Amino acid sequence: MATKIRLQRHGKKGYPFYHVVVADSRAKRDGRFIEKLGTYNPNTNPATIDIDFDQTLNWVSTGAEMSDTARAILSYKGVLYKNHLLKGVKKGALTEADVEKKFAAWLKDKEAKIAKKSEGLSTAAQKAEADRLAAEKAVSEARAKEIAAKNAPEEVAEETPAEEATAEAADAETEAPAEEKAEAKEEAPAEEAKVEKAEAKEEKKEKPKAEEKVEEKKEEAKEEKAEAKEEKKEEPKAEEKPAEEAKEEEKKEEK
Repeated sequence: MATKIRLQRHGKKGYPFYHVVVADSRAKRDGRFIEKLGTYNPNTNPATIDIDFDQTLNWVSTGAEMSDTARAILSYKGVLYKNHLLKGVKKGALTEADVEKKFAAWLKDKEAKIAKKSEGLSTAAQKAEADRLAAEKAVSEARAKEIAAKNAPEEVAEETPAEEATAEAADAETEAPAEEKAEAKEEAPAEEAKVEKAEAKEEKKEKPKAEEKVEEKKEEAKEEKAEAKEEKKEEPKAEEKPAEEAKEEEKKEEK
């Protein structure tokens, strides 16, 4: 039976979490497995890898196959390098002390690289946060300046009435004597104007009287005309009476 070290997917959609397992190469990816060796979380930076080093080294030394991702993970953790050194011991090229010494030096160097990377990531994150805060501060200052610029004309407009009031008070004090003189000069024309108004009123009163006289004359003329017409009407009646008397006398004579 061919055994294979591979990843078994867990976690939720968009947030995968893997188990490092030893399983039959004919089994499904998320199916049955022989042994769980550790976990792999790619959602952190750097990735979090937790494996049983000795048990994994045992499976690798006995000839278990590996998937590409599992090979990269085991190389990252030093399992493949330790297996390479143990093969040198079997061949007699190295002793176990040399293997432990070289592996300790490699592990120390690897840990230093990981720590450096973590520090670089943390400093980059801090810098990004500082840049973001600086940008927000600049935007807020720009907005504050815009608001101040918009409110500035209103403040000036509010101040100007007070200044105008003080200026008007000063002008009023200086103009008061001049106004008194002007009032004294204007009193004489005002009296003249009153006299003219009184004369105009008297003229207006006289005009209606003259008009009344004219109307009276017109009425008298109308009455005279009416009387003349009545006299003219009465004259024919007086002439008709003698004619009628003459006719009656003629009739008497005929009889």
